[in-house]
Amino acid sequence: MAYDKKFREQVLKFIDKGHSKAEAARVFEVDPKTIWEWQKLLKETGKLDNRPKEKWHKKICPIKLKAYYNENPDSYLFEAANYFDCSTTAIFTAKRRHKITRKKN
Repeated sequence: MAYDKKFREQVLKFIDKGHSKAEAARVFEVDPKTIWEWQKLLKETGKLDNRPKEKWHKKICPIKLKAYYNENPDSYLFEAANYFDCSTTAIFTAKRRHKITRKKN
């Protein structure tokens, strides 16, 4: 769980008054590395807001998966698994997650 923005500001103001990071860590009961990350965040973005979580794809990019099934609509799970170098379960889960279905005539 992330610390509140006001708390972060309070910790960094404490350091700006001349106290060390180690002292701030003891007073506010925060890891010194966390304080260092907050300073880095403030320097990079100018704000102390939480960074947005990046969406990532484990091994199967949804765009590539959709393109693969547009080109090969009748391929089996094991064929797609060989193409993406993963398990058939991973293909099955990714297809379900991205609502890719086999068109039935």
